Amino acid sequence: MPTESNPAGQQPPTTEAAVWAIRADEAARSVTRLFGRRLLFLPGTHIGAVSIPSRGIRGLLGPWHYWWQAHYVDCLVDTGRRELATKRRFDGDSRPSAGRLASRLVTTIRLRNFFRFVNDYYDDMAWLALSTLRLEKLAEETRKPGRRRNAYIRRKLTLQFDSASTDDLGGGTFWSTKRDFKNTPATAPVALYYARTDHRERAQALVNWLNGKLLHPGRGLYLDGLRIRNGEIVLEDAVYTYNQGPILGALLELGGEENLDRAAHLIEAVARELTVPGTQVIHGDGTGDGGLFTGILIRYLALAARDQRLQDSARDIAKVLVLSTAQAFWDGRRESSGDPKTPGLTFSPNPLRPASETYPAGTAVELSTQLQAWMTLEAAATLET
Repeated sequence: MPTESNPAGQQPPTTEAAVWAIRADEAARSVTRLFGRRLLFLPGTHIGAVSIPSRGIRGLLGPWHYWWQAHYVDCLVDTGRRELATKRRFDGDSRPSAGRLASRLVTTIRLRNFFRFVNDYYDDMAWLALSTLRLEKLAEETRKPGRRRNAYIRRKLTLQFDSASTDDLGGGTFWSTKRDFKNTPATAPVALYYARTDHRERAQALVNWLNGKLLHPGRGLYLDGLRIRNGEIVLEDAVYTYNQGPILGALLELGGEENLDRAAHLIEAVARELTVPGTQVIHGDGTGDGGLFTGILIRYLALAARDQRLQDSARDIAKVLVLSTAQAFWDGRRESSGDPKTPGLTFSPNPLRPASETYPAGTAVELSTQLQAWMTLEAAATLET
């Protein structure tokens, strides 16, 4: 249709972000169709199989990975935000919207977790709290809020975070109900959650603890954590890609000169320390839980790339890291030659190794690795060139 900006009625040129959006839709369809299923055939439920071919009875008796499902919610919210912008469902009008699937998934997580949202690991709960918070904002914009359930989740999980964020070891958040380990995996997403729910003083206190206790002065990256072992405090000095993501998000959410300066230095450190040598691609961390690590970091690098408060140099680095890693995942995909009505892409857990090598035809594919690639493509789709 002709418009003032397009008088000939021609289709506008496809932008790079639009290309990434198409690819993200393909990944979304692949994951939701191949991994998504009802729990025990119950109507109105939706859960992600841990792997395909799946084990157990409709996801009930197999392994349970609470935090994988939380990131599945986040990916669906990403897709839902694009649906909202385009007024088009990612998988056709005959199938549920991404937002509807995300809402079903949150409800089903509670069912699968034995009728509760509380878990033994505070980092797991933090990821669900963050994804549910994003889902609530999406629901408000689509005028389909689930306020009672989402308010219940926030209330229950905030109490958990309050109880885990103590003065032991000088601050920080415990990792699990064993309360013998305070680490970045729990403290960083809890700090981000506090920042996004207007508990800014609590969030800043956790960020300050991370800066003082776990920030490596030479590498500029955050170490794993402090463990209490036989009455002694032991530093776990491993560096994980995903740990850098939520602390970057918290620094950006809190803002202010000091936090933004720290965020810029962190982006530089990630580019220097966590990329495959000779490339601008964030390295992979294998399968299992590690199959999510790169994608989580990329999600928050995309936030940084869009943040106008950061200097152009930091934003440009973040953007290159996101797009380079997304391109690597896309280039390494393996396409299904099966039923064209059931599109199937398989992504490698390692961005620079093709899926044909890491997941040869006939081998089981893990949900975590496919969510990682999907969230990376969604991150790329938010960036304009």
